[in-house]
Amino acid sequence: MSHNFRDILSESGLKVTPQRVAVLESFDLVQKHPTAEQIIAQVRLKNPDVATGTIYNILDTLVEKKIICRVKTDRDIMRYDSTTEKHHHLYCLESETIADYYDEELNSILENYFSNKAIDNFSVEDIKLQIVGRFTNRNY
Repeated sequence: MSHNFRDILSESGLKVTPQRVAVLESFDLVQKHPTAEQIIAQVRLKNPDVATGTIYNILDTLVEKKIICRVKTDRDIMRYDSTTEKHHHLYCLESETIADYYDEELNSILENYFSNKAIDNFSVEDIKLQIVGRFTNRNY
């Protein structure tokens, strides 16, 4: 993420609080697509008095404001993503690693398909694909 967290909060209409800044900072310090527990542990390294409920509430607010998004794994573990550019995810069944996957051609195919395909009583607002498999290179 590596941005000015105060500006991100202000531009989203949120009050800048030390707890919110600490949660956003944690995304720069933990692995990509962290769990809430990893974020809580990171925040508490510098701010041990921040309540767990407060951190969960902050995460919910950041998702609501589209500053971060939720990513659910195949095992129903909730992870968070601070990358806001359009992308998809590669999910490894073996290691449970989630990697960002950028592909403009795939975006175009999916967007064209759904713009031409009417789904009764449903309006498509965004398409996020999770590709499930196994990484053959252990560097992920």
